[in-house]
Amino acid sequence: MADSGRLTGDEHSVLLVHPHWKTILRPMFVLVITVAAALTLLIVIPPNSAAGYERLAAGVVAVIVLVIWVLIPVLNWRATTYELTNRRLRLRKGLVSRTGRDFPLLRISDVSFSHGLIDRLLGCGKLVVESAGEHGQLVLTEIPHVEHVQATLFQLVNDEQERLSGEDR
Repeated sequence: MADSGRLTGDEHSVLLVHPHWKTILRPMFVLVITVAAALTLLIVIPPNSAAGYERLAAGVVAVIVLVIWVLIPVLNWRATTYELTNRRLRLRKGLVSRTGRDFPLLRISDVSFSHGLIDRLLGCGKLVVESAGEHGQLVLTEIPHVEHVQATLFQLVNDEQERLSGEDR
């Protein structure tokens, strides 16, 4: 979710994206395998005096696996946002403790993207943002519609430069 309440007076959100959905393919695979294994164990465990404890143990292990390898990665994916405003590029991530990083558009000197065959088929890629200053280069991976994001960011950088050069006159 965007933290739009923290934008400056004349700043507005232009684009808000999460990492590409392919980043949660592994957790979804773990979900399917864990549920299938748990159901198989519930069916295979023979009905005897210890069956209740065995089934309970299988359920507890399945829940632990689902929380650690499915729920937490999916929540982290959902809590990670890349937001373009008309003044800056904002990065936010984290569930319990949040971290953020802002890049003023004026400091961005170059924006490029790359994506391989699979990324092109899935509609994502890597965005490379060159920044003047101490941070240098920012590489964001798994950006959905990376070509659109790159073009939008490039246009916003140009618009911000034109806005400031117009104020200087």
